[in-house]
Amino acid sequence: MVTGLVLVKLTPGKEKQALSRLKALKSVVHMSAVFGRWDLVLDMETDDLPALSNTVVQEIRPIPGVLSTETLVTTSI
Repeated sequence: MVTGLVLVKLTPGKEKQALSRLKALKSVVHMSAVFGRWDLVLDMETDDLPALSNTVVQEIRPIPGVLSTETLVTTSI
């Protein structure tokens, strides 16, 4: 199991459309709206790193209203 955080910047005016699509993704276990440079933080869980990468590139980035993403792979301290 790989966990990660995906930071998402949304296009103004298209937030609702993007939110409903993001909520439907099975690998998104939690979503938080935040203030600052990013609009959302997605807590993700996938089977492995390639699956996380594929989810971001093939499922999240193409969503209308998603302007940009940054992915942080988590690790234990």
